[in-house]
Parts: sequence; structure tokens; C-alpha cells
Amino acid sequence: MTHRVSELTVAESAWCKSSYSSGEGGECVEVATCAAAVLVRDSKRPTEARLCFAPEAWAGFLQMTTGH
Repeated sequence: MTHRVSELTVAESAWCKSSYSSGEGGECVEVATCAAAVLVRDSKRPTEARLCFAPEAWAGFLQMTTGH
């Protein structure tokens, strides 16, 4: 099933900032999940473009990058 990012909405409180964020205004990503997708956005530009991944694709990405 394909979704447009604009069709997927999540509460602002659902967004989680990367644990690598220093809190000093560096470049960070935020991630939010919903039943259909995992959304990723730039923390400095939260209202601009977002990336949308199938949950399986995101899980594969995490597995590849963390080695778990």
C-alpha cells in the first residue's frame, strides 16, 4: 500500500528527536510512527518536506545501521 506523506498525520508529540542530538542546535532528524508508515523530518524545518518509509524498510535500515 502506498501513502502520500501529506495524507499521513501524526500528533506533534509523536515526533522523537535523535538520541545523537546535542541540544545545541545541530542538525538532527526526528522520527514519528503511525500504523502505515515511519515519517522522518529535519528538526530545523519541521513543516517542510518529510520522508516516508514502510515500517519494514525502516526496520531494515535500523538493523543495517546498528548491526542488530
